[in-house]
Amino acid sequence: MAHLSPLLRQATPIVVSEALGLDVMGEDGSRFLDFTAGIGVTSTGHCHPHVVDAIRDQATRLLHGQIVTVRHRPLLELCERLGAVLPAQLDSLFFANSGSEAVESAIRLARQATGRTVCMAFRGGFHGRTMGAAALTSSSPRFVHGASPLMGDVHIGLFPEPRRWGCTPGQAVEFALADFDHSLRTVTSPDQVAAVFVEPILGEGGCVPAPAGFLAGLRDRADAHGFLLVFDEVQTGFGRTGRFWAHQHDEVRPDVLVAAKGMTGGLPLSVMAASDELMRQGHQGSQGGTFNGNVLACAAAIATLEVIESEQLVQNADRRGVQLMDGLQQIAASRDGFSDVRGRGLMVGCELTLDDHPDPARAAAIQQNCLDSGLMVQRGGPARNVLRLLPALTVSADEVDTALDIIDDAAAGAPSDRELEHSGANR
Repeated sequence: MAHLSPLLRQATPIVVSEALGLDVMGEDGSRFLDFTAGIGVTSTGHCHPHVVDAIRDQATRLLHGQIVTVRHRPLLELCERLGAVLPAQLDSLFFANSGSEAVESAIRLARQATGRTVCMAFRGGFHGRTMGAAALTSSSPRFVHGASPLMGDVHIGLFPEPRRWGCTPGQAVEFALADFDHSLRTVTSPDQVAAVFVEPILGEGGCVPAPAGFLAGLRDRADAHGFLLVFDEVQTGFGRTGRFWAHQHDEVRPDVLVAAKGMTGGLPLSVMAASDELMRQGHQGSQGGTFNGNVLACAAAIATLEVIESEQLVQNADRRGVQLMDGLQQIAASRDGFSDVRGRGLMVGCELTLDDHPDPARAAAIQQNCLDSGLMVQRGGPARNVLRLLPALTVSADEVDTALDIIDDAAAGAPSDRELEHSGANR
């Protein structure tokens, strides 16, 4: 009998029967408050009625309109809708199915448009699992082990992490940019760099926001040396951080933006946005794909944008994010092991350490205790010692309070790595 690949790492044993809003129901009658949103995908909550209606209506008229063969109205309308929320200069769009595909498309465009080959990214970043995107990824070795050789001409620089480095945010930025400049003198030359890829907030890398000045410093260097600055907003886009785009916190202009996840409320769709002038420097016919710009996904994206606007979800993410951060900081002050609470909006990470070393055992125990109490959370970070909280942008104040109560209780009963070792559980 066929079964799922054993290489999939399951975070929970839940078999879902249905979900609505932030509520997830298991086939066994169990019920959970979802603070994962499918890794930030269900931005308007599970099965938002407006999104479901849009998908249902479109499914009665057209299921597949292959975009190289024909065009369809939802695709054209989505271009117009995104034009209203994207940075003004990013007026040319290419749609794909996943964040990885959008990143791959950006790599291809950057190399074709500049005639250069080198791509640079930053330690702790996650850009996807496909061969080009994985080459830019360094949030964990598990994404690349056994898959080499990956795409060449990639260099990974330092992402400023003040807490890990034991310095101020300003010092971290200064050091990271100095290291970037040193890379341009040692591992590559500026005239070989096609693009620099960066997440405004590391997602899989542990919910680490870029400190003020880092993105601006990269913008200055891109302008000075003629390479492209690509913002990977696959996880941070569509209101997740309390701004429509995370880079708006820093008011820095990208040359290319890639986005996905929270775009449709649950269907596969991603976008690469650039200026029309830049897009035309790519090679004709280099963009395409059988299922890219799927008509159902486009209809869902239009409906999702309408819900984000009509229900003021970006503003709600900002307000509920403050509530969540404040509550987690109070928990951190009263419970052992919480060394950092960080993030923006509804993209928050809690780092667990023991004697200044990562404590994945306690993070895993808290995650399991939360699940046992009906709350779904994720883990991330290179050592998987960071609790990641990514609730839907529709989350209410009461739901945040419920989650905080569960996390507080879960932390009280979670053993540390040392306690597990003494008990023999780690042997």
